[in-house]
Amino acid sequence: MDETDFWELIDEARDEAEGDPVEQAELVVEALLGRTPDEVLDFARLFESRWLRAWRQELWGAADLLMGGLGEDAFDRFCCWLIAQGRDVLEGAIADPDTLGDLLPDFDEDEDGDAEELGDAADRAYEQLTGTHLPTLGLPERPNYPQGAAFDFDDADLMRKHYPRLWERFGT
Repeated sequence: MDETDFWELIDEARDEAEGDPVEQAELVVEALLGRTPDEVLDFARLFESRWLRAWRQELWGAADLLMGGLGEDAFDRFCCWLIAQGRDVLEGAIADPDTLGDLLPDFDEDEDGDAEELGDAADRAYEQLTGTHLPTLGLPERPNYPQGAAFDFDDADLMRKHYPRLWERFGT
């Protein structure tokens, strides 16, 4: 599986699930069950490498603002959800987290921002195909804390300065 296949699988599952992240994850697992174990490993590597790129303080601050506050575990699920939204949203958010409001015009903090199940899709598919756990992917280990300089998400002036567009729409 290459990057194009990866994004096609993500997009097709999201469209078929009509944006429901739990259903999207189930559809991804079903699609992966029709692939070889090596292709599932490719999917897992592609997913994990994108998650690692998103695991940054700047993006966490933007997500905190969107969601009305969120801890580290919730940010992990948010990164999975960003991947679930597709390549354009993920890459746009990584390039400039303040554009998330534009990239996600219909964002609803009560319904959006969590796709934990998608983060487990490759593990589930691989285990069903092989009867064993997903092996080590050969990627850098997940850092204990998001990369980049930490800053106080509770500092309204700092958040307004970092994320003027998001603040206008989601700030309090």
